[in-house]
Amino acid sequence: MKYDIIIVGSGPGGYVTAIRASQLGFKVGIVEKENLGGICLNWGCIPTKALLKSAQVYDYMKHAEQYGLKVSQVEKDFEAVIKRSRNVADGMSKGVQFLMKKNKIELIEGFGKVLPDKKVLVTNADGIVSTYEADHIIIATGARARELPNLPIDGEKIIGYRQAMTLKQQPKKMIVVGSGAIGVEFAYFYQTMGTEVTIVEFLPNLVPLEDEEVSKQLERSFRKAGIKTMVNSEVLSVDISGEGVKAIVKTKKGEEILEADIVLSAVGIKSNIENIGLEEVGIKVDRDKILVDEYYRTNIEGYYAIGDIVPGHALAHVASAEGITCVEKIAGVKTEPIDYGNIPGCTYASPEIASVGLTEKKALELGYEIKVGKFPFTASGKAQAAGTIDGFIKVIFDAKYGEWLGCHMIGAGVTDMIAEAVLGRKLETTAHEILKTVHPHPTMSEALMEAVAAAYGEVIHI
Repeated sequence: MKYDIIIVGSGPGGYVTAIRASQLGFKVGIVEKENLGGICLNWGCIPTKALLKSAQVYDYMKHAEQYGLKVSQVEKDFEAVIKRSRNVADGMSKGVQFLMKKNKIELIEGFGKVLPDKKVLVTNADGIVSTYEADHIIIATGARARELPNLPIDGEKIIGYRQAMTLKQQPKKMIVVGSGAIGVEFAYFYQTMGTEVTIVEFLPNLVPLEDEEVSKQLERSFRKAGIKTMVNSEVLSVDISGEGVKAIVKTKKGEEILEADIVLSAVGIKSNIENIGLEEVGIKVDRDKILVDEYYRTNIEGYYAIGDIVPGHALAHVASAEGITCVEKIAGVKTEPIDYGNIPGCTYASPEIASVGLTEKKALELGYEIKVGKFPFTASGKAQAAGTIDGFIKVIFDAKYGEWLGCHMIGAGVTDMIAEAVLGRKLETTAHEILKTVHPHPTMSEALMEAVAAAYGEVIHI
């Protein structure tokens, strides 16, 4: 079977790439060993948001009196919450199946391995092996949960994100190791549902890639919600011989023993680059990543790689953008390399976190003279009315030329607002233009305009 393009992996990088390639007139085949949509759709982005929404609704019901309402009895059905999440994921996967048919993309089911001479070997669930050819092969095999040597995932007492989404029984106590997006999202979900959660983070701050003020606000909000946080701490070992788990945690004050029912390991991801033929083809790899140029070409002609397996941001929207850029370049469409300095990051705990560009600390390290503006949601009429006053919006500008260096948000719904900053930075928008853009009232988005005003001494409501 001969194709113009074969894509190995159908996550948000792979399936979006396949659709764009089809739109450009290519004959496309896509290889998938499990479910269309990959980890993001089936075991990541989508089902976790369904879990978080259930937790948020449950939290609202428990605090209904704050809104002048009375709920006589609030009960949760943990099994039903998990089932809803899986149903949402299944529905989205069926949606991708529809898109494949609509765009005449051929699904090749099985484990794909690239071979020399632009071939792909696919082994299906029955062990039947087939070989396919293409003019261009795009590798988009994604990543999985990373395991630490002293924290091996057994799927029962030490779990990864997959098991965390499908537990049959809700644990009474949980230790979450790592406070990136995955760690804090699950910490919020389980704590809100009634599990006693402790987060252990090796670095000095929660969500360590975010601006420090955002990290401190999340820590305060989590503390208020009952989540215990331990920063500058390291899990040395976990004893799983008893009924639950006992974790020995090294802190600045010495060693401490934490007891729980289960440990969730959320210490990052590992690229899926093993046993997929890279060595046989001669594709160069460095530090667990496939090396590519600005248009995702590997060192071997006709072979490309996108998404979590290449250097850069391991985010679904980045993988999609990389795939589109890659096939547009193959098609000869005028395109430009992705600006990795303008990639938004989002964390969907409560409060949500969204950011783009430089943190204040990084801007100063790079030698910028900066103007910083900050507007708290306590001063937002919409936030007060909604009862969601935790958080703020912070903006950072270059004082000399007015360049918008960074934007950092923490609060309700901020993941839906960050795109204004991303677009503004893309268009090289000035602070004056933002201030003269009328924002609707009352909305959470007004806080962005007010934060910019604060940076230039023109803020109205604080």
